[in-house]
Amino acid sequence: MKKSGLLSSLVLMICLTGLQPVLAESGMLVNARIHTLDAGRPVAEAMAWDASGRLLAIGEEAEVSAKAGRVQRYDAGGAVVIPGLIDAHAHLMGLGIALMQADLVGTRSKAEIIERLKSFATGLPEGAWLLGRGWDQNDWTDQDFPTAADLDATFPERPVWLERIDSHAGWANSAALRRAVEDLAGDWQPAGGLILRRDGQPTGIFVDGATALIERAVPPADKAFRQEALRRALAAAAAAGLTGVHDMGTSLDDLNLYASFADNGQLTLRVVAYADGDSEALEQRCREGHYAHPGGRLAMRGVKFYADGALGSRGAALLAAYSDDPDNRGLMVTSPEELATLIDRARRCNLQVATHAIGDRGNRVVLETYAAALGAAAADDHRWRVEHAQVVAPQDIPAFARLGVVASVQPTHATSDMPWAGARLGEERLEGAYAWRSFERSGARLALGSDFPVEAVDPRLGLYSAVTRMSLDGLPPGGWLPGQALTAAEALRGFTTDAAWAGFGDGEVGRLAPGMRADFVLLDADPLTVAPAELPRVRVLSTWVDGQAVYSTQ
Repeated sequence: MKKSGLLSSLVLMICLTGLQPVLAESGMLVNARIHTLDAGRPVAEAMAWDASGRLLAIGEEAEVSAKAGRVQRYDAGGAVVIPGLIDAHAHLMGLGIALMQADLVGTRSKAEIIERLKSFATGLPEGAWLLGRGWDQNDWTDQDFPTAADLDATFPERPVWLERIDSHAGWANSAALRRAVEDLAGDWQPAGGLILRRDGQPTGIFVDGATALIERAVPPADKAFRQEALRRALAAAAAAGLTGVHDMGTSLDDLNLYASFADNGQLTLRVVAYADGDSEALEQRCREGHYAHPGGRLAMRGVKFYADGALGSRGAALLAAYSDDPDNRGLMVTSPEELATLIDRARRCNLQVATHAIGDRGNRVVLETYAAALGAAAADDHRWRVEHAQVVAPQDIPAFARLGVVASVQPTHATSDMPWAGARLGEERLEGAYAWRSFERSGARLALGSDFPVEAVDPRLGLYSAVTRMSLDGLPPGGWLPGQALTAAEALRGFTTDAAWAGFGDGEVGRLAPGMRADFVLLDADPLTVAPAELPRVRVLSTWVDGQAVYSTQ
Protein backbone atom coordinates (compact mmCIF):
# COMPACT_ATOMS: atom_id res chain seq x y z
CA MET A 1 0.00 0.00 0.00
CA LYS A 2 2.71 2.47 -0.95
CA LYS A 3 1.66 6.00 -1.84
CA SER A 4 3.19 7.85 -4.78
CA GLY A 5 4.01 11.54 -4.58
CA LEU A 6 3.08 11.45 -0.89
CA LEU A 7 3.39 14.70 1.08
CA SER A 8 4.80 16.53 -1.92
CA SER A 9 3.12 19.74 -0.81
CA LEU A 10 4.21 19.57 2.81
CA VAL A 11 6.45 22.41 3.92
CA LEU A 12 8.42 20.76 6.68
CA MET A 13 9.92 23.06 9.24
CA ILE A 14 12.54 21.30 11.31
CA CYS A 15 16.17 20.31 10.96
CA LEU A 16 16.57 17.18 13.08
CA THR A 17 20.35 17.42 12.99
CA GLY A 18 20.37 20.65 14.92
CA LEU A 19 16.91 20.38 16.47
CA GLN A 20 16.16 24.00 15.68
CA PRO A 21 13.10 25.39 17.53
CA VAL A 22 9.97 25.73 15.42
CA LEU A 23 7.44 28.54 15.57
CA ALA A 24 3.90 27.23 16.00
CA GLU A 25 1.33 28.09 13.36
CA SER A 26 -2.22 27.04 12.58
CA GLY A 27 -2.75 24.51 9.83
CA MET A 28 -5.06 22.05 8.14
CA LEU A 29 -4.35 18.52 6.92
CA VAL A 30 -6.46 17.29 3.99
CA ASN A 31 -6.70 14.25 1.70
CA ALA A 32 -6.04 11.76 4.50
CA ARG A 33 -7.63 8.69 6.04
CA ILE A 34 -7.61 9.59 9.72
CA HIS A 35 -8.19 7.03 12.46
CA THR A 36 -9.12 9.35 15.31
CA LEU A 37 -9.60 6.67 18.01
CA ASP A 38 -12.40 8.98 19.15
CA ALA A 39 -15.72 7.15 19.50
CA GLY A 40 -17.70 10.20 18.37
CA ARG A 41 -16.09 10.22 14.93
CA PRO A 42 -13.73 7.27 14.39
CA VAL A 43 -12.73 8.12 10.80
CA ALA A 44 -12.19 11.51 9.13
CA GLU A 45 -10.54 12.99 6.05
CA ALA A 46 -9.33 16.37 7.32
CA MET A 47 -8.40 18.16 10.52
CA ALA A 48 -7.31 21.64 11.50
CA TRP A 49 -5.40 23.07 14.45
CA ASP A 50 -4.71 26.51 15.86
CA ALA A 51 -1.40 28.25 16.55
CA SER A 52 -1.26 26.72 20.04
CA GLY A 53 -1.24 23.25 18.52
CA ARG A 54 -4.73 22.22 19.54
CA LEU A 55 -7.23 20.68 17.17
CA LEU A 56 -10.03 23.00 16.04
CA ALA A 57 -12.05 20.62 13.93
CA ILE A 58 -11.94 17.15 12.42
CA GLY A 59 -14.20 15.52 9.86
CA GLU A 60 -15.13 16.11 6.23
CA GLU A 61 -12.85 18.54 4.39
CA ALA A 62 -15.61 21.06 3.66
CA GLU A 63 -16.80 21.32 7.26
CA VAL A 64 -13.26 21.47 8.64
CA SER A 65 -12.29 24.14 6.12
CA ALA A 66 -15.29 26.26 7.10
CA LYS A 67 -14.25 26.17 10.76
CA ALA A 68 -10.53 26.63 10.13
CA GLY A 69 -10.67 29.67 7.88
CA ARG A 70 -7.53 30.77 6.04
CA VAL A 71 -4.71 28.54 7.30
CA GLN A 72 -1.72 26.72 5.83
CA ARG A 73 -3.03 23.59 4.12
CA TYR A 74 -1.07 20.33 3.96
CA ASP A 75 -2.02 17.65 1.43
CA ALA A 76 -1.44 14.19 2.90
CA GLY A 77 -1.69 12.53 -0.52
CA GLY A 78 -4.05 9.86 0.78
CA ALA A 79 -1.83 8.82 3.68
CA VAL A 80 -3.18 7.09 6.76
CA VAL A 81 -3.13 9.23 9.92
CA ILE A 82 -3.22 7.93 13.48
CA PRO A 83 -2.86 9.68 16.85
CA GLY A 84 0.75 10.15 17.89
CA LEU A 85 2.23 6.93 19.24
CA ILE A 86 3.15 6.91 22.93
CA ASP A 87 5.67 4.53 24.44
CA ALA A 88 4.38 3.85 27.95
CA HIS A 89 7.70 2.55 29.29
CA ALA A 90 11.00 3.84 27.97
CA HIS A 91 14.35 5.28 29.02
CA LEU A 92 15.02 8.35 26.91
CA MET A 93 18.49 9.19 28.20
CA GLY A 94 19.31 5.48 28.21
CA LEU A 95 18.61 5.45 24.49
CA GLY A 96 20.70 8.55 23.90
CA ILE A 97 23.63 7.19 25.88
CA ALA A 98 23.34 3.84 24.07
CA LEU A 99 23.58 5.73 20.79
CA MET A 100 26.88 7.20 22.06
CA GLN A 101 28.34 3.81 23.05
CA ALA A 102 29.34 0.56 21.37
CA ASP A 103 26.21 -1.16 20.09
CA LEU A 104 26.25 -4.86 21.03
CA VAL A 105 22.61 -5.64 20.25
CA GLY A 106 22.22 -8.75 18.10
CA THR A 107 25.74 -10.08 18.68
CA ARG A 108 25.86 -13.87 18.48
CA SER A 109 29.14 -14.62 20.22
CA LYS A 110 31.84 -13.21 22.44
CA ALA A 111 34.11 -13.04 19.39
CA GLU A 112 31.62 -10.79 17.58
CA ILE A 113 31.46 -8.54 20.62
CA ILE A 114 35.25 -8.24 20.69
CA GLU A 115 35.27 -7.23 17.02
CA ARG A 116 32.64 -4.53 17.57
CA LEU A 117 34.50 -3.22 20.60
CA LYS A 118 37.81 -3.06 18.71
CA SER A 119 36.17 -1.03 15.96
CA PHE A 120 34.49 1.34 18.42
CA ALA A 121 37.64 1.79 20.51
CA THR A 122 39.60 3.23 17.57
CA GLY A 123 37.75 6.53 18.01
CA LEU A 124 38.36 6.84 21.75
CA PRO A 125 41.07 8.81 23.54
CA GLU A 126 43.86 6.67 24.96
CA GLY A 127 42.91 5.24 28.34
CA ALA A 128 39.23 6.21 28.11
CA TRP A 129 36.68 3.70 29.37
CA LEU A 130 35.21 1.49 26.66
CA LEU A 131 31.46 1.39 27.27
CA GLY A 132 28.82 -0.60 25.44
CA ARG A 133 25.44 -2.23 25.87
CA GLY A 134 23.13 -4.81 24.39
CA TRP A 135 24.84 -8.21 24.83
CA ASP A 136 22.68 -11.22 25.65
CA GLN A 137 24.30 -14.55 26.44
CA ASN A 138 21.01 -16.28 25.64
CA ASP A 139 21.72 -15.58 21.96
CA TRP A 140 25.10 -17.38 22.05
CA THR A 141 25.88 -21.04 21.46
CA ASP A 142 27.52 -21.06 24.89
CA GLN A 143 24.84 -19.48 27.07
CA ASP A 144 26.94 -19.27 30.22
CA PHE A 145 27.73 -15.79 31.49
CA PRO A 146 31.03 -14.42 30.11
CA THR A 147 33.97 -13.45 32.31
CA ALA A 148 36.52 -10.67 32.63
CA ALA A 149 39.11 -12.96 31.07
CA ASP A 150 37.11 -12.99 27.83
CA LEU A 151 37.81 -9.26 27.49
CA ASP A 152 41.28 -9.09 29.02
CA ALA A 153 43.16 -10.64 26.12
CA THR A 154 42.12 -7.78 23.83
CA PHE A 155 41.80 -5.00 26.41
CA PRO A 156 44.37 -5.66 29.17
CA GLU A 157 44.70 -2.04 30.30
CA ARG A 158 41.68 -0.11 29.00
CA PRO A 159 38.71 -0.49 31.40
CA VAL A 160 35.67 -2.07 29.75
CA TRP A 161 32.11 -2.05 31.09
CA LEU A 162 29.32 -3.58 29.02
CA GLU A 163 25.67 -3.37 30.02
CA ARG A 164 23.48 -6.39 29.32
CA ILE A 165 20.48 -5.99 26.98
CA ASP A 166 18.01 -5.77 29.89
CA SER A 167 20.11 -3.24 31.86
CA HIS A 168 19.97 -5.61 34.85
CA ALA A 169 23.52 -6.95 34.58
CA GLY A 170 26.93 -5.79 33.44
CA TRP A 171 30.21 -7.34 32.29
CA ALA A 172 33.57 -5.86 33.33
CA ASN A 173 37.14 -6.65 32.42
CA SER A 174 39.96 -6.82 34.97
CA ALA A 175 41.05 -3.23 34.34
CA ALA A 176 37.54 -2.08 35.28
CA LEU A 177 37.52 -4.35 38.36
CA ARG A 178 40.78 -2.77 39.53
CA ARG A 179 39.13 0.66 39.42
CA ALA A 180 36.24 -0.30 41.69
CA VAL A 181 36.28 1.59 44.98
CA GLU A 182 35.31 -1.45 47.05
CA ASP A 183 37.29 -4.66 47.51
CA LEU A 184 35.17 -7.09 45.51
CA ALA A 185 36.74 -10.31 46.83
CA GLY A 186 35.12 -12.55 49.45
CA ASP A 187 31.65 -13.97 49.83
CA TRP A 188 29.67 -10.82 50.66
CA GLN A 189 26.87 -9.54 48.41
CA PRO A 190 25.47 -6.03 48.01
CA ALA A 191 21.84 -5.36 48.92
CA GLY A 192 19.56 -6.16 45.99
CA GLY A 193 22.39 -7.43 43.82
CA LEU A 194 24.70 -10.30 43.02
CA ILE A 195 28.43 -10.47 42.26
CA LEU A 196 29.27 -13.67 40.43
CA ARG A 197 32.48 -15.08 41.93
CA ARG A 198 34.81 -18.03 41.48
CA ASP A 199 37.03 -19.00 44.41
CA GLY A 200 36.08 -15.73 46.11
CA GLN A 201 37.10 -13.53 43.16
CA PRO A 202 34.63 -11.69 40.93
CA THR A 203 34.19 -13.25 37.50
CA GLY A 204 33.31 -9.91 35.91
CA ILE A 205 29.50 -10.27 35.96
CA PHE A 206 27.43 -8.02 38.22
CA VAL A 207 23.65 -8.38 38.52
CA ASP A 208 21.09 -5.70 39.45
CA GLY A 209 22.19 -3.70 42.53
CA ALA A 210 25.76 -4.94 42.19
CA THR A 211 26.25 -3.05 38.91
CA ALA A 212 26.66 0.17 40.88
CA LEU A 213 29.98 -1.14 42.22
CA ILE A 214 31.48 -0.67 38.76
CA GLU A 215 29.31 2.18 37.51
CA ARG A 216 30.52 4.41 40.34
CA ALA A 217 34.03 4.13 38.93
CA VAL A 218 33.03 5.23 35.42
CA PRO A 219 33.81 8.93 34.86
CA PRO A 220 30.56 10.93 34.65
CA ALA A 221 29.43 12.21 31.27
CA ASP A 222 29.89 15.94 30.75
CA LYS A 223 27.20 18.42 29.73
CA ALA A 224 28.03 18.36 26.02
CA PHE A 225 27.90 14.54 25.93
CA ARG A 226 24.49 14.49 27.65
CA GLN A 227 23.05 17.14 25.36
CA GLU A 228 24.17 15.26 22.27
CA ALA A 229 22.80 12.02 23.70
CA LEU A 230 19.39 13.63 24.18
CA ARG A 231 19.42 15.08 20.65
CA ARG A 232 20.09 11.64 19.21
CA ALA A 233 17.37 10.02 21.32
CA LEU A 234 14.80 12.63 20.30
CA ALA A 235 15.64 12.23 16.61
CA ALA A 236 15.37 8.43 16.84
CA ALA A 237 12.00 8.62 18.64
CA ALA A 238 10.54 11.07 16.11
CA ALA A 239 11.69 8.92 13.18
CA ALA A 240 9.89 5.95 14.74
CA GLY A 241 6.57 7.84 14.94
CA LEU A 242 6.68 8.51 18.66
CA THR A 243 5.15 11.74 19.89
CA GLY A 244 5.31 10.81 23.57
CA VAL A 245 7.15 8.63 26.06
CA HIS A 246 6.77 7.74 29.70
CA ASP A 247 10.35 8.07 30.91
CA MET A 248 10.77 5.49 33.65
CA GLY A 249 13.33 6.46 36.27
CA THR A 250 14.19 10.08 35.54
CA SER A 251 16.90 11.68 37.64
CA LEU A 252 16.70 15.32 38.68
CA ASP A 253 19.63 16.06 36.37
CA ASP A 254 17.78 14.47 33.45
CA LEU A 255 14.57 16.35 34.29
CA ASN A 256 16.52 19.60 34.29
CA LEU A 257 18.11 18.71 30.93
CA TYR A 258 14.69 17.97 29.43
CA ALA A 259 13.40 21.27 30.82
CA SER A 260 16.27 23.18 29.23
CA PHE A 261 15.41 21.66 25.85
CA ALA A 262 11.74 22.51 26.41
CA ASP A 263 12.68 26.10 27.31
CA ASN A 264 14.45 26.43 23.96
CA GLY A 265 11.74 24.78 21.87
CA GLN A 266 13.94 21.74 21.24
CA LEU A 267 11.97 19.04 23.08
CA THR A 268 10.37 17.37 20.06
CA LEU A 269 8.69 14.71 22.18
CA ARG A 270 6.08 14.85 24.94
CA VAL A 271 7.78 13.39 28.03
CA VAL A 272 5.89 12.11 31.08
CA ALA A 273 8.74 11.55 33.54
CA TYR A 274 8.72 9.29 36.59
CA ALA A 275 11.22 10.05 39.36
CA ASP A 276 14.02 7.52 39.80
CA GLY A 277 13.01 5.92 43.07
CA ASP A 278 14.18 7.26 46.42
CA SER A 279 16.12 10.17 44.94
CA GLU A 280 16.50 13.91 44.66
CA ALA A 281 13.73 13.94 42.07
CA LEU A 282 11.33 12.24 44.50
CA GLU A 283 12.38 14.62 47.26
CA GLN A 284 11.67 17.62 45.03
CA ARG A 285 8.24 16.33 44.05
CA CYS A 286 7.32 15.68 47.66
CA ARG A 287 8.49 19.19 48.53
CA GLU A 288 7.10 21.10 45.54
CA GLY A 289 4.29 18.92 44.18
CA HIS A 290 3.67 17.86 40.59
CA TYR A 291 5.85 19.42 37.90
CA ALA A 292 4.53 20.60 34.53
CA HIS A 293 6.54 22.65 32.05
CA PRO A 294 4.48 25.59 30.73
CA GLY A 295 5.07 24.43 27.14
CA GLY A 296 3.06 21.27 27.80
CA ARG A 297 5.72 18.80 26.68
CA LEU A 298 7.24 17.80 30.03
CA ALA A 299 5.68 16.68 33.29
CA MET A 300 6.53 14.69 36.41
CA ARG A 301 3.79 13.55 38.73
CA GLY A 302 4.91 10.01 39.48
CA VAL A 303 7.76 7.86 40.75
CA LYS A 304 9.18 4.52 39.60
CA PHE A 305 10.41 1.91 42.06
CA TYR A 306 12.00 -1.52 41.57
CA ALA A 307 10.72 -4.71 43.16
CA ASP A 308 12.85 -7.39 41.50
CA GLY A 309 15.36 -7.99 38.71
CA ALA A 310 15.04 -9.36 35.18
CA LEU A 311 14.23 -12.79 33.80
CA GLY A 312 17.12 -12.99 31.33
CA SER A 313 19.72 -12.60 34.09
CA ARG A 314 17.68 -14.80 36.47
CA GLY A 315 17.09 -11.86 38.77
CA ALA A 316 13.29 -11.79 38.49
CA ALA A 317 11.84 -12.89 41.85
CA LEU A 318 9.91 -16.15 41.48
CA LEU A 319 7.60 -17.96 43.87
CA ALA A 320 9.46 -21.20 43.12
CA ALA A 321 12.98 -21.80 41.86
CA TYR A 322 14.03 -21.27 38.26
CA SER A 323 13.48 -24.42 36.23
CA ASP A 324 16.99 -24.11 34.78
CA ASP A 325 18.63 -23.03 38.07
CA PRO A 326 17.06 -25.03 40.93
CA ASP A 327 18.86 -23.14 43.72
CA ASN A 328 17.80 -19.69 42.53
CA ARG A 329 14.49 -17.86 43.11
CA GLY A 330 15.76 -14.49 41.85
CA LEU A 331 16.26 -11.19 43.63
CA MET A 332 14.07 -8.71 45.43
CA VAL A 333 16.05 -5.60 44.46
CA THR A 334 14.09 -3.71 47.10
CA SER A 335 13.02 -5.60 50.22
CA PRO A 336 9.24 -5.85 50.72
CA GLU A 337 9.54 -3.78 53.89
CA GLU A 338 11.49 -0.99 52.21
CA LEU A 339 9.20 -1.07 49.19
CA ALA A 340 6.18 -0.63 51.44
CA THR A 341 7.82 2.38 53.11
CA LEU A 342 8.66 3.99 49.75
CA ILE A 343 5.20 3.41 48.30
CA ASP A 344 3.52 4.83 51.38
CA ARG A 345 5.71 7.92 51.13
CA ALA A 346 4.79 8.40 47.48
CA ARG A 347 1.11 8.04 48.35
CA ARG A 348 1.41 10.74 51.02
CA CYS A 349 3.15 12.98 48.45
CA ASN A 350 0.17 12.47 46.09
CA LEU A 351 2.34 10.83 43.44
CA GLN A 352 1.42 8.15 40.94
CA VAL A 353 3.35 4.97 41.75
CA ALA A 354 4.89 2.75 39.07
CA THR A 355 6.83 -0.33 40.19
CA HIS A 356 9.02 -2.65 38.14
CA ALA A 357 7.95 -6.26 38.73
CA ILE A 358 8.81 -9.14 36.40
CA GLY A 359 8.64 -12.41 38.36
CA ASP A 360 5.49 -13.87 39.90
CA ARG A 361 6.87 -13.28 43.40
CA GLY A 362 7.82 -9.70 42.52
CA ASN A 363 4.36 -9.03 41.10
CA ARG A 364 2.60 -10.54 44.10
CA VAL A 365 4.64 -8.45 46.53
CA VAL A 366 3.81 -5.28 44.58
CA LEU A 367 0.10 -6.06 44.36
CA GLU A 368 -0.10 -6.85 48.09
CA THR A 369 1.85 -3.69 48.92
CA TYR A 370 -0.42 -1.58 46.70
CA ALA A 371 -3.52 -3.07 48.31
CA ALA A 372 -2.24 -2.24 51.80
CA ALA A 373 -1.16 1.30 50.84
CA LEU A 374 -4.33 2.20 48.93
CA GLY A 375 -6.89 0.65 51.24
CA ALA A 376 -10.31 2.11 50.45
CA ALA A 377 -8.65 4.52 47.99
CA ALA A 378 -8.18 1.61 45.56
CA ALA A 379 -11.49 2.71 44.02
CA ASP A 380 -10.15 6.22 43.39
CA ASP A 381 -8.56 7.41 40.14
CA HIS A 382 -4.96 6.77 41.23
CA ARG A 383 -3.75 4.93 38.06
CA TRP A 384 -0.91 3.18 39.88
CA ARG A 385 1.08 0.91 37.60
CA VAL A 386 3.04 -2.32 37.52
CA GLU A 387 5.84 -2.01 35.00
CA HIS A 388 6.33 -5.18 32.94
CA ALA A 389 3.86 -7.48 34.80
CA GLN A 390 5.73 -10.13 32.88
CA VAL A 391 5.21 -13.36 34.83
CA VAL A 392 2.12 -13.28 37.05
CA ALA A 393 0.52 -16.14 38.91
CA PRO A 394 -2.85 -16.62 37.12
CA GLN A 395 -4.75 -16.23 40.38
CA ASP A 396 -3.15 -12.80 40.87
CA ILE A 397 -4.21 -11.33 37.52
CA PRO A 398 -7.71 -10.28 38.70
CA ALA A 399 -6.07 -8.10 41.38
CA PHE A 400 -4.98 -5.61 38.71
CA ALA A 401 -8.55 -4.68 37.81
CA ARG A 402 -9.75 -4.95 41.39
CA LEU A 403 -7.11 -2.48 42.59
CA GLY A 404 -7.37 -0.22 39.52
CA VAL A 405 -3.74 -0.96 38.63
CA VAL A 406 -2.41 -0.51 35.09
CA ALA A 407 -0.51 -3.41 33.55
CA SER A 408 2.29 -1.60 31.70
CA VAL A 409 3.67 -4.24 29.34
CA GLN A 410 6.15 -4.40 26.47
CA PRO A 411 5.11 -6.73 23.62
CA THR A 412 8.60 -7.13 22.17
CA HIS A 413 9.82 -8.56 25.47
CA ALA A 414 7.69 -11.64 24.75
CA THR A 415 9.13 -12.19 21.29
CA SER A 416 12.67 -11.54 22.51
CA ASP A 417 12.32 -13.89 25.49
CA MET A 418 10.31 -16.72 23.93
CA PRO A 419 13.36 -18.81 22.83
CA TRP A 420 14.39 -19.34 26.46
CA ALA A 421 11.50 -18.26 28.72
CA GLY A 422 10.11 -21.80 28.86
CA ALA A 423 13.44 -23.12 30.12
CA ARG A 424 13.58 -20.42 32.81
CA LEU A 425 10.01 -20.88 34.00
CA GLY A 426 8.88 -24.37 33.08
CA GLU A 427 5.68 -24.98 31.13
CA GLU A 428 3.28 -24.53 34.08
CA ARG A 429 4.31 -20.94 34.84
CA LEU A 430 3.93 -19.93 31.20
CA GLU A 431 0.17 -19.73 31.80
CA GLY A 432 0.68 -16.34 33.43
CA ALA A 433 3.62 -15.18 31.31
CA TYR A 434 3.22 -12.20 28.97
CA ALA A 435 -0.51 -12.75 29.50
CA TRP A 436 -1.98 -9.74 27.71
CA ARG A 437 -5.28 -11.35 26.74
CA SER A 438 -5.78 -12.54 30.32
CA PHE A 439 -5.32 -8.96 31.52
CA GLU A 440 -7.82 -7.72 28.92
CA ARG A 441 -10.39 -10.33 29.95
CA SER A 442 -9.96 -9.43 33.62
CA GLY A 443 -10.87 -5.80 32.95
CA ALA A 444 -7.40 -4.42 33.65
CA ARG A 445 -6.11 -1.49 31.60
CA LEU A 446 -3.08 -2.29 29.41
CA ALA A 447 -0.53 0.35 28.45
CA LEU A 448 2.02 -0.71 25.83
CA GLY A 449 5.65 0.29 25.48
CA SER A 450 9.06 -1.01 24.49
CA ASP A 451 11.46 -0.45 27.41
CA PHE A 452 13.90 1.05 24.89
CA PRO A 453 16.89 0.82 24.69
CA VAL A 454 16.38 -2.68 26.10
CA GLU A 455 14.28 -3.24 22.98
CA ALA A 456 14.19 -1.22 19.76
CA VAL A 457 12.66 2.27 19.89
CA ASP A 458 10.30 1.36 17.01
CA PRO A 459 6.63 1.00 18.12
CA ARG A 460 5.76 -0.79 14.87
CA LEU A 461 7.67 -3.77 16.24
CA GLY A 462 5.56 -3.57 19.37
CA LEU A 463 2.35 -3.59 17.32
CA TYR A 464 3.63 -6.59 15.37
CA SER A 465 4.66 -8.54 18.48
CA ALA A 466 1.38 -7.80 20.23
CA VAL A 467 -0.68 -9.09 17.31
CA THR A 468 1.45 -12.04 16.11
CA ARG A 469 3.64 -13.10 19.04
CA MET A 470 6.15 -14.18 16.40
CA SER A 471 9.73 -13.27 15.54
CA LEU A 472 10.32 -11.06 12.51
CA ASP A 473 11.00 -14.15 10.43
CA GLY A 474 7.58 -15.57 11.34
CA LEU A 475 8.48 -18.05 14.06
CA PRO A 476 6.95 -19.96 15.64
CA PRO A 477 4.18 -20.47 13.06
CA GLY A 478 0.92 -19.24 14.56
CA GLY A 479 2.73 -17.41 17.36
CA TRP A 480 4.10 -18.24 20.81
CA LEU A 481 1.29 -18.76 23.34
CA PRO A 482 -1.06 -17.32 20.69
CA GLY A 483 -4.08 -17.26 22.99
CA GLN A 484 -2.53 -14.21 24.66
CA ALA A 485 -2.26 -12.11 21.47
CA LEU A 486 -4.06 -8.78 21.02
CA THR A 487 -6.01 -7.53 18.03
CA ALA A 488 -4.53 -4.76 15.88
CA ALA A 489 -7.09 -2.32 17.30
CA GLU A 490 -6.23 -3.28 20.88
CA ALA A 491 -2.51 -2.94 20.19
CA LEU A 492 -2.92 0.48 18.60
CA ARG A 493 -5.07 1.59 21.51
CA GLY A 494 -2.34 0.39 23.89
CA PHE A 495 0.18 2.69 22.20
CA THR A 496 -2.23 5.65 22.05
CA THR A 497 -5.37 6.13 24.13
CA ASP A 498 -4.52 3.65 26.89
CA ALA A 499 -0.90 4.81 27.14
CA ALA A 500 -2.16 8.39 27.38
CA TRP A 501 -4.58 7.39 30.14
CA ALA A 502 -1.86 5.59 32.08
CA GLY A 503 0.17 8.83 32.16
CA PHE A 504 -2.79 11.11 33.07
CA GLY A 505 -2.62 12.55 29.55
CA ASP A 506 -5.99 11.36 28.26
CA GLY A 507 -7.42 14.89 28.20
CA GLU A 508 -4.59 16.03 25.92
CA VAL A 509 -3.32 13.21 23.71
CA GLY A 510 -4.04 9.66 22.58
CA ARG A 511 -6.91 10.48 20.23
CA LEU A 512 -7.74 13.12 17.65
CA ALA A 513 -10.70 15.32 18.56
CA PRO A 514 -11.39 19.07 18.93
CA GLY A 515 -9.50 20.48 21.91
CA MET A 516 -6.88 17.73 21.93
CA ARG A 517 -3.23 18.28 21.05
CA ALA A 518 -2.42 17.95 17.35
CA ASP A 519 -0.03 15.03 17.86
CA PHE A 520 -0.28 12.63 14.95
CA VAL A 521 1.64 10.37 12.56
CA LEU A 522 1.32 9.91 8.80
CA LEU A 523 1.83 6.34 7.55
CA ASP A 524 1.97 4.78 4.11
CA ALA A 525 -0.35 1.90 5.10
CA ASP A 526 -3.14 1.25 7.55
CA PRO A 527 -1.99 -0.61 10.71
CA LEU A 528 -5.58 -1.72 11.34
CA THR A 529 -6.02 -3.47 8.01
CA VAL A 530 -2.62 -4.59 6.70
CA ALA A 531 -1.63 -8.21 7.07
CA PRO A 532 0.02 -8.59 10.49
CA ALA A 533 3.29 -9.66 8.87
CA GLU A 534 3.43 -6.25 7.16
CA LEU A 535 3.21 -4.17 10.36
CA PRO A 536 7.01 -3.77 10.78
CA ARG A 537 7.20 -2.48 7.20
CA VAL A 538 4.54 0.21 7.52
CA ARG A 539 6.52 3.37 6.79
CA VAL A 540 6.45 6.47 8.99
CA LEU A 541 6.13 9.38 6.57
CA SER A 542 6.07 12.19 9.11
CA THR A 543 5.59 12.78 12.82
CA TRP A 544 3.83 15.87 14.21
CA VAL A 545 3.71 17.31 17.71
CA ASP A 546 1.45 20.30 18.47
CA GLY A 547 0.79 20.65 14.75
CA GLN A 548 4.51 20.90 13.97
CA ALA A 549 6.39 18.40 11.83
CA VAL A 550 9.29 17.03 13.87
CA TYR A 551 10.24 14.34 11.36
CA SER A 552 9.60 13.65 7.69
CA THR A 553 10.93 11.37 4.98
CA GLN A 554 10.60 14.24 2.46
